[in-house]
Amino acid sequence: MTEKAILRNVPHDGRARAPGRPALLSSVPPLKHRPLKSVVLRVDSLRKRYGEIDAVAGVSFDVREGEVLGLLGPNGAGKTTVISILATERAPSGGDATLFEHSVREEPEIVRRMIGVAPQDIAIYPMLTAAENLRFFGRMYGVGRAVLENRIGELLHLVGLEKRRDDYAGTFSGGMKRRLNLAAALVHSPRVLLLDEPTSGVDPQSRENIFEIVRRLRDAGAAILYTTHYMEEAEGLCDRLGIMNQGKLVAMGTLDALLAQLECAEIIEVRGLPPETDLAAMQAIGLVCRVDRTDGVTRLFVKNAIHLLEPLQKIISRSRQPVHLKITPISLEHLFLQLTGSELRD
Repeated sequence: MTEKAILRNVPHDGRARAPGRPALLSSVPPLKHRPLKSVVLRVDSLRKRYGEIDAVAGVSFDVREGEVLGLLGPNGAGKTTVISILATERAPSGGDATLFEHSVREEPEIVRRMIGVAPQDIAIYPMLTAAENLRFFGRMYGVGRAVLENRIGELLHLVGLEKRRDDYAGTFSGGMKRRLNLAAALVHSPRVLLLDEPTSGVDPQSRENIFEIVRRLRDAGAAILYTTHYMEEAEGLCDRLGIMNQGKLVAMGTLDALLAQLECAEIIEVRGLPPETDLAAMQAIGLVCRVDRTDGVTRLFVKNAIHLLEPLQKIISRSRQPVHLKITPISLEHLFLQLTGSELRD
């Protein structure tokens, strides 16, 4: 089955118009090709309005069993608001979301028992040990004592903290706290995971550990909604991507499908070209989608670079200073910038 990407409200200048339970297995091998499975979470025309501002403006998507759906967007795009509504922390102003046919709006208590949330702000208690934190959250969710004690050991092994079981969480590094935060989200064996920037501010090793945990959970059947600002995370972890801007979902699909829908396929990057260089003749050919000039670098977003090498060589030959040229395929980051006109956070 071939999936088509959906790009919404994107003019040619590149600016977006306003308008069953996962098993906690520690050795599941990654699956490169997985057939489509059943929809677990369905979001339908979800809205959240604050006064005159639509923080979320009619967003619709679904997440399937055994899938990681990445939600990208600049700060203020509405990603965390979507997460908070799905986590039943905020009531929607319009639309609805259903988890196994249970409504977030009408049945929040049922939904709450089936989801695990790892919020952007770490939600663990520093004066409790790792095991005590998991025990506390397990009791909040009503997990039986015997089951809970077994699960604590399993979860600490999953996140690589079994040797720190009896250490206070306040002594943990940022990455360790993030992993414990993720374990707390899993303590009641949720059917859906909502992970809001789970690697924010962590070291590279802890980030890789979290990536591996997410892959194992996905391969064990979890449905995961994953927000991030990091392009390499989205490319490496997510089966599909949704890009939000100004409360709207402006694109949805696999990375390949999204890139295939773009008018431009490649970028010609030229360093050392004098800023007064006239590129009008090249643009008149009709193969240049956009020209960006920043910090001494000229970037030509083009349909096919090979057709522009000859006219570009004529322009470069007139330069009295060294000029360096590089051709690259368009990337997820370029797609993001084209759809939102925003820079990603480092």
